[in-house]
Amino acid sequence: MPLSPLDIHNKEFGRGFRGYQEDEVNEFLDQIIKDYELLLKEKRELEERLKQTDERVGHFTTIETTLQKSILVAQEAAEEVRRNAQKEAKLIVREAEKNADRIVNESLTKARRIAMEIEELKKQSKVFRNRFKMIVEAQLDLIDTDDWDTLMEYDVDTTNLDKLEDEKSDSRS
Repeated sequence: MPLSPLDIHNKEFGRGFRGYQEDEVNEFLDQIIKDYELLLKEKRELEERLKQTDERVGHFTTIETTLQKSILVAQEAAEEVRRNAQKEAKLIVREAEKNADRIVNESLTKARRIAMEIEELKKQSKVFRNRFKMIVEAQLDLIDTDDWDTLMEYDVDTTNLDKLEDEKSDSRS
């Protein structure tokens, strides 16, 4: 166990023949006590500072550990967000492709149906044109017949008609 200032102060030396001068020894011991007390005080202060520093280092070590864990958690969360975003993007692309395929298929079906309707209208147009042409040709044939000439040459005797008209007017009156 280390010496204390009290141990130094209480130390008694035996007296011998031609020993040291007692005042000088006591004065030197007093100086040693003061220096030793000062050293002990500095030691206590340093120990206290070391204790505080150890506590701060422990606190900072805890903070560092917490920060490292937080960084790992943040990295894992960021990775999870990135993975989820990639999955969602793939789903969106897949859905868009499905919709695009559906729209293209519907458009192709509609285009085919319209093309078929156009063909049907062309057929109906040809039939109508042929019928109309036949009607017009038949009418032209009627105009070109000799019956018109005969009709123009036909003389109507209107004298009989005038007589009938006169008779009718007399009977009314």
